[in-house]
Amino acid sequence: MTWLPADFVHPVHVPLLDGSYHLRPIREADAPMDYPAVTGSRERLFGIFGPAWGWPAETITAESNRIDLARHEREIAAHQSFNYVLLDGAETAVHGCVYIDPPERAGADAEVSWWVVDGLVGSEVERAFDALVPRWIDQDWPFDRPRFPGRGISWQDWLALPEPPRG
Repeated sequence: MTWLPADFVHPVHVPLLDGSYHLRPIREADAPMDYPAVTGSRERLFGIFGPAWGWPAETITAESNRIDLARHEREIAAHQSFNYVLLDGAETAVHGCVYIDPPERAGADAEVSWWVVDGLVGSEVERAFDALVPRWIDQDWPFDRPRFPGRGISWQDWLALPEPPRG
């Protein structure tokens, strides 16, 4: 099975909390909002994603962040992987992200992870986001076996899984 059906059209706007927040594909132009969100939560985010991805690096710069977002934007356009940004209704601040990627480990057809900024940890927004993401993946994405590293499986257990066969 290929990563996505050829005719799949990815969602471009996903409302959260009656539109007070929403998800949309991230863009390079979001870098000025994304960089403070990432660096402001860097220590906690590295504790979550660092062992698997080495992200966000302690030495992250605004320019390296912009380059990452440009890469994500190209990957979205090519349907190679997807990074959605969580924004307030007016799109004045980044509040988190969702990553939807082809499987790096055997046993799934997609791997999905997400985060919110430190200021939203434990909030109604985080609870709504945590409920939305798996439901959204189930309803709007063409996956039979999505995996949620850090949620449905620990990152440590995920890292121990074998890589999928390459064909």
